[in-house]
Amino acid sequence: MAMQNLQELFVHTLKDIYFAEKQILEALPKMADKATNKDLKNLFETHLEETKGHVDRLEAVFGLVSVKPEGETCQAIQGIITEAEELMSEISDGDTRDAAMAAAAQAVEHYEIARYGTLEAWANRLGHKEAAKRLGETLAEEKSADAKLSKVGESELNKKAA
Repeated sequence: MAMQNLQELFVHTLKDIYFAEKQILEALPKMADKATNKDLKNLFETHLEETKGHVDRLEAVFGLVSVKPEGETCQAIQGIITEAEELMSEISDGDTRDAAMAAAAQAVEHYEIARYGTLEAWANRLGHKEAAKRLGETLAEEKSADAKLSKVGESELNKKAA
């Protein structure tokens, strides 16, 4: 489908991040299971619950803009998750695997931060004020998750892996 305006691009990108969030819901339990560091494991488990909320919030945003909630294949998130899964299977040392998973999780967070920041800006431009507010809430949670991953990595993961 050729997009003709910002509204169509906005909906396309909503579908993209919706698909991504659903993929993340599948990946996080696997990462939590493989994590040997308790703080990293807790971060993955906590973010799994947050991600469920992100999906709910996205479904509300779809409703606010009168569009059926559905995903559109997001090759970017598929690539990030595939890379993370490959690393998890290739690294036998738990500390090194934890460092790799934290880095992969940050790649996911950075992707989400970019998407939610853009969606919030577009929603505001299009006059979808309530949608923008909800997207901004998710953006703040994604930034917080990224900061927590950085803190865990800087405090212990990378030291142990080194």
